[in-house]
Amino acid sequence: MRESGEETPETQCARLEQALQHAGLPVSEVLPLLAALLSLPHPEDYPPLQLTPERQKQKTQEALIAWLVAEATQQPVLMVWEDLHWADPSTLELLGLLLDQAPTVRLLTVLTCRPTFVPPWASRATLTQLTLTRLTHPQVEAMVQQVAGGTALPVAVRRQLVARSDGVPLFVEELTKTVLEAGGLQDAAEPDDLTGSLDALAIPATLQDVLRARLDRLTEGKVVAQLGAVLGRTFGYELLRAVAPLDELALWRGLGQLVQAEVLYQRGVPPQAMYTFKHALIQEAAYQSLLKRRRQQHHQRIAQVLAAHFPETAATHPELLARHYTEAGLQSEALPYWHQAGQRAIARSAYAEARSHLTTGLEVLAIVPETLTRHQHAVDLLMALDWVLVATKGEGAPEREPVLTRAAALGQQAGEPAQQCAVLYGLRGFHFTRAEYQAAQAVAEQLLGVAQRQPDPAWLPAAHYALGQTLIDVGALTRARTHLEQGIALDNPERHATPHTAPGGMRRYGVLCRARVPTVLWALGYPDQAVQRSQEALTMAHALANPLVLVAALFMSLLLHRCRREWQTVQARAEAMLALATEHGFARYGVLHALSQGMARVAQGQGEAGIAQMRQGLAAYRATGSAAGIAGYLAQLAEAYGQVDQVGEGLHLLAEALAVVDTTGGRFYEAELHRLHGVLLLRQTVPDAPAAEACFQQALAVARRQQAKSFELRAAMSLARLWQEQGKRAEARELLTPIYGWFTEGFDTADLQEARALLDALA
Repeated sequence: MRESGEETPETQCARLEQALQHAGLPVSEVLPLLAALLSLPHPEDYPPLQLTPERQKQKTQEALIAWLVAEATQQPVLMVWEDLHWADPSTLELLGLLLDQAPTVRLLTVLTCRPTFVPPWASRATLTQLTLTRLTHPQVEAMVQQVAGGTALPVAVRRQLVARSDGVPLFVEELTKTVLEAGGLQDAAEPDDLTGSLDALAIPATLQDVLRARLDRLTEGKVVAQLGAVLGRTFGYELLRAVAPLDELALWRGLGQLVQAEVLYQRGVPPQAMYTFKHALIQEAAYQSLLKRRRQQHHQRIAQVLAAHFPETAATHPELLARHYTEAGLQSEALPYWHQAGQRAIARSAYAEARSHLTTGLEVLAIVPETLTRHQHAVDLLMALDWVLVATKGEGAPEREPVLTRAAALGQQAGEPAQQCAVLYGLRGFHFTRAEYQAAQAVAEQLLGVAQRQPDPAWLPAAHYALGQTLIDVGALTRARTHLEQGIALDNPERHATPHTAPGGMRRYGVLCRARVPTVLWALGYPDQAVQRSQEALTMAHALANPLVLVAALFMSLLLHRCRREWQTVQARAEAMLALATEHGFARYGVLHALSQGMARVAQGQGEAGIAQMRQGLAAYRATGSAAGIAGYLAQLAEAYGQVDQVGEGLHLLAEALAVVDTTGGRFYEAELHRLHGVLLLRQTVPDAPAAEACFQQALAVARRQQAKSFELRAAMSLARLWQEQGKRAEARELLTPIYGWFTEGFDTADLQEARALLDALA
């Protein structure tokens, strides 16, 4: 239910729009961002946000900072941030960005925190740190007298208050009020006159004792304070009324007592009133004064009321229900809300908060009895946590493996096929990224088996894509083509996306199959069909309006044109890929852009500059934890070194690449590695023709075993050139003629044009 008198979301959006216009901000860009931040419906007449969570978070921060700077430009602004030691990471990140801008505008920012707080930003000349120490005795006495107002406290009492409060302002204030409320003191002609003894006053010894003693004297107020403390530091009247075991008159009296005693501060009037405990320690004292069983009952009642009557709060702040159900001892009910809280934090790219919510959920899970439902909740929590690890540490982060392995085991026990598929897809991707191809293939085959056994075929395109992509890298090209074509055939254009339980969510695996198959077609000897299929995939990816799918399709198209040695197209794809990577925060594709641009520069005669860019990109790629395709990048870099006459460095890189092939089983470029090895052996100061011929023969054998006609053609040309130089023209022509004659398309490509020219020279 919506609180009476509360503005509708449409009214709130209208007010927000007016405020943004007043600040001079681009409303069409900023309003959708802030509406999403405030959990308001997307405003009508505004285009939908097509941003990744990371980019949306960045643009939202930029919008908030721009708004604050605009306000501080128009007039001086005082901004107070209290209790930074309790601030969440996202708040601290935003504050750090604001502090960068503060020196340029009329903005005074006051920050308060405990001494143990370590700010995440560097010290700067515009920041002044003030350490607030304990009050001195004269300051305590002055504060006691101010709190006492017109009551003249005897000297002995003031001394007791000074001694026991230890210079802590809150302690001074609350202890003085406790003594005044306890009675036994009267205004005296002489300050040392007392009615009763100091012992009769029973001055509490600790701050917690003081706070509890004050609450005990508030009768109805104590009950309200205890319930409010369970709700939180700040709470609204409507929710309090909904959960309070009091009639409305008693509730009003209790709140009145608390406000009068300055235990609570009130903003607004009921039913829109909001109440805040004067200090977190007061809230803690009220909370701890409840018996454990009573606290649990309150938490349970609050969670149930929030779920039943405050659906908007439950939807936008699931962590509240998660906490209340957990504290109520109802762990099973808490689990889905911890998962929702993690998901919402991920959607805002608030990964530290997401990890906290999800980790808490997993801790709660540990004491929940084992059932199928428990296992399903566990898998949801683990997969969301895996997404956090991908976003913060990279797809190849070793921390992912235990999370995914545990999720896979639990998913098998839970018996939910779609959930199993999501886990297996993630685990396959982890192994693939790390070039652990044997493990990746085993998981991909398991994924396909699970997908085939479930009645809903939604996961089949994803499974065929996962297996097809893996088979490409291990050199099983015909099998890879079969699975990718099956994924394409299964793709239903009416189904917008295949569901994926990981956040960030839906992917058109049919489009990805279409984007991946062209490289296979080129390798198998169909270069023109490859280009046609690649263009179809790009067209579909653009129409899908999913930036992650589009950037992947661009990269796969780039790989095809790299194989075809069409470097201008490679550069164009790389630039388009970089634009998307920059706009949406796809760091991995930004790295791949550097590698690809370096290759193109080398091919176009900028050898040294291209090599430097390639090495930089390769180092950055490895730093992400990625190893997939490393052999191909090393091969390209080795070829580049050969072109600038640094043969030794090229041979060293080829040795490394061949070792990678043997270690990982990533054999797509294996034939090309052997061929390039032979080419560089012939470019040495003292050429080694026998060793080079052995390399070319090895390249031919690998290519034929893989049925990779394009790699076979290149190997045959290299060997034919060597034999031509050795006077074996007939043998060279006999070797090259049948493989060239096999091709029925692609005669305008560099490889086939060179092969035709070589055959003509051998005629």
